[in-house]
Amino acid sequence: MMKTMMLLLAAGLLFAAIPAGHAAEKAGGQNATQAVTQSAAQPSAAGVYRFAVGDLRITALSDGTLPLGIKPLVKGLPPERIDALLAERFERDPLETSINAFLIDAGSRLLLVDTGAGQLFGPYGGKLPVSLAAAGYRPDQVTDILLTHIHTDHSGGLALDGRMVFPNATVHVGQADLDFFLNRDNTAKGLQPRHYDEAVATVGLYVKAGKVKPFTEQSEILPGVTAVPTPGHTPGHAFYRVASRGETIEFWGDIIHVGPVQFPHPEATVAFDVDQDAARAQRLKRFAQEADSGQLTAAAHLSFPGLGRLRHDGDAYRWVPVEYRNRE
Repeated sequence: MMKTMMLLLAAGLLFAAIPAGHAAEKAGGQNATQAVTQSAAQPSAAGVYRFAVGDLRITALSDGTLPLGIKPLVKGLPPERIDALLAERFERDPLETSINAFLIDAGSRLLLVDTGAGQLFGPYGGKLPVSLAAAGYRPDQVTDILLTHIHTDHSGGLALDGRMVFPNATVHVGQADLDFFLNRDNTAKGLQPRHYDEAVATVGLYVKAGKVKPFTEQSEILPGVTAVPTPGHTPGHAFYRVASRGETIEFWGDIIHVGPVQFPHPEATVAFDVDQDAARAQRLKRFAQEADSGQLTAAAHLSFPGLGRLRHDGDAYRWVPVEYRNRE
């Protein structure tokens, strides 16, 4: 347990309560050992799911999953309520949580929304390059990267062994996140030292190369692509709204982490929120705007492929995943 916790704390995130061998212990005895061995010998296929929005070909890409300790993470709800919400969905703490990225093929441009964790989450994450290759693309084909924010599991995949993974890409990100994460003095304002180091090692490479285009307000940063600042989780957190031929999709980033808990209780925050009050207000505002609108949404940490729509459910909300399609 301590080994796992050390790895995750080293990544600069609060993945506490992730017991080592959790899956094996729950399965029990020899059968569990056999199941783990079989899983290691026969890894899951790359996470790739294609769909269309207007003329755009979009691919959800999995960077992997990780067991996320929910009770240490969620703020504002008692532990027994969290357990009850998870049990309603036959889930438990820690909750297996997706790290999703999204590729947008616009013909003349190839856009990537977030880049996964790269090498920075120890044994978790880092599968984006495999998923990208399985989808039929190379990193050097990516022309633009849309970062929802500069937390490690969204920007860590920008670099590998000290070099840019996407050498031909321009990084688009909120100016407020650049100002926060690339300034060591902000440790007095809640910036974790490791987050600073990791931001310098990833986003910093693109800044030095002159390949970052920040934004400060809602604006069309590329044809059909609108950046929508949603500060709270981080100072420069943003949605991206992408439109084609009258259809739209919004990429949400980290306005939602724990669906089983935060859809029924959108007031609940998480330890990762830099500004707890602003993050809560932002979620309440955006959920109220989007619910029942039919807006297609892509979320970074809901179960892969992370696609769905939001509905009101009394005073709470309910996530409606998209129907599965396989026509190719």
